[in-house]
Amino acid sequence: MGDNEVELIQAPLALARLSDLAEATFGDLVKAVVDIRQGVMAIGGGMHADESALLDAGSIQGDLWGINLYPGAYGTSGWIEFDSMINLRPGQGNRSRSVEDAAIRDQIMTIVGRLVTRG
Repeated sequence: MGDNEVELIQAPLALARLSDLAEATFGDLVKAVVDIRQGVMAIGGGMHADESALLDAGSIQGDLWGINLYPGAYGTSGWIEFDSMINLRPGQGNRSRSVEDAAIRDQIMTIVGRLVTRG
């Protein structure tokens, strides 16, 4: 996977590979978009909007939430950052770049926890 190439993640991804991707792009983080309905995510784009591969795969915009993953902080509360311009959706009741709904944040954490493994 080259710089800024988006990859759809449907099966577990090794944390080491995510760390390599972070180093090759932003240094310490990987941008990701999670589909909370399908339980998949896209990683590797330069911007969260680049992860339109999920839309091409049948995702619905309202199910997509942008996050940043910090592989070096894996296992801590700070390893997932809920911050993206694509999260700004007043029509869905989300009025900031963060994911304001705790239930949605929990869904995201569960999906990412299943898709990113230490192995």
